Amino acid sequence: MREKEFLPLVSERLGIDKINAMQAKMLEQATGQRDIILLSPTGSGKTLAFTLPVMRMLRPSTGRVQSVVIAPSRELVIQIASVVREIARGFKVTALYGGHNVEDEVNTLSVTPDIIVATPGRLLDHLRRRNVDAMPTRMLVLDEFDKSLELGFEEEMRKITGRLKNVSRVILTSATDLPVLPEFLKLDNPVKLDYLEANADLRSRLRVHRVDSDGRDKLASLLALLHTLASREGMQRTIIFVNHRESAERVADFLMRNEVDCALYHGALEQRDREKALSMFNNGSRPVLVATDLAARGLDIERVGRIIHYHLPLTPETYTHRNGRSARVEEEGDVYLLVGPDEQLKPFMEADDTVETDSSAEANLRSNLSTLWISAGKKEKLSRGDIVGFLVKEGGLEASAIGKINVFDHYSLVAVPCKGVKRLVELLSTKKIKGEKRKITLAGR
Repeated sequence: MREKEFLPLVSERLGIDKINAMQAKMLEQATGQRDIILLSPTGSGKTLAFTLPVMRMLRPSTGRVQSVVIAPSRELVIQIASVVREIARGFKVTALYGGHNVEDEVNTLSVTPDIIVATPGRLLDHLRRRNVDAMPTRMLVLDEFDKSLELGFEEEMRKITGRLKNVSRVILTSATDLPVLPEFLKLDNPVKLDYLEANADLRSRLRVHRVDSDGRDKLASLLALLHTLASREGMQRTIIFVNHRESAERVADFLMRNEVDCALYHGALEQRDREKALSMFNNGSRPVLVATDLAARGLDIERVGRIIHYHLPLTPETYTHRNGRSARVEEEGDVYLLVGPDEQLKPFMEADDTVETDSSAEANLRSNLSTLWISAGKKEKLSRGDIVGFLVKEGGLEASAIGKINVFDHYSLVAVPCKGVKRLVELLSTKKIKGEKRKITLAGR
């Protein structure tokens, strides 16, 4: 695909009028022969940066896999695939990831894709089952390569690259570098594009605050902080980071009991629950997200105003990725370090000030939106337009009152006003959408 063909698609489908300097440099590198290592902060446009050279190197579709993109998490695979599909008109793009219906994947692989976006484990499984022929693949992209090549994935990556025998171009991208890359990648004199310093203004757009907690538990301090901030500045989309899954469950349960509309996100959840958590956070019906570091990189999370480190991060890289969830592009954000009586800030943490919480502060920490769950999705040929029409015609809602809609393979989520939502569910449950009765309920946490 020629540059003059796909750059207009970037503008038309992604709403980006002009690619940035990093993306332009990556596109320029596509004409060379060297492998590429791209280092750039979260939120700087890395997905588009590696998609552009992939598109430039694609040949007309021949019924063979031309490019494989590997990412360490399901959500990142879904996000990357959605971006690539928007640009790759005329090419088939398939996403493969754990927690997804395997039969759906096998069916979609019956017509060979041009581009595969996958997690390491699921791709290796399909390779072993011979559902995918990797021999013709010429391009390999590892997104968040520092994560993809760490201990948990390294053996899988070794086996995958061993099957990609005809790869001639490798692209590695991340917000953090690795001092040593494994030999099995067989990089050919790679060119390193380092935009970390060029984007160092992230710190200038982040205000970092220390918050001292009287108790080791910190739950009461966390709640007081949320009330204090909301009473002073209003409710903002907030991510609370913890270090362990069990802690995430405990913190989320505590906040829900104290009337905070929050979602829970960690790696032990089923894929559908993870998708639902991110959807409800993004659509505003759960404006607080309690998460492990799985949410610190690669997710499509919009307009996060506050980051709260309930547990202090263990490494500089984790700290960087967590904070990168806020102050994206030209936005600003606030970071709060919740410090217990026996804790000290690590050398890589620098607070601008100390914030005192107001124990008497009371604010509404509930959302004015709810999320409807509909038991049909893409595989049932349900679209966003179908859902809007259904809610307007059968539910009596104004189109302007309908919030963000997410359509997944076999279910959909849609944000609607809280007021009268129970009556709305009762009403819609008796109606047909696209000629079929579907189960419609309120989505819980």
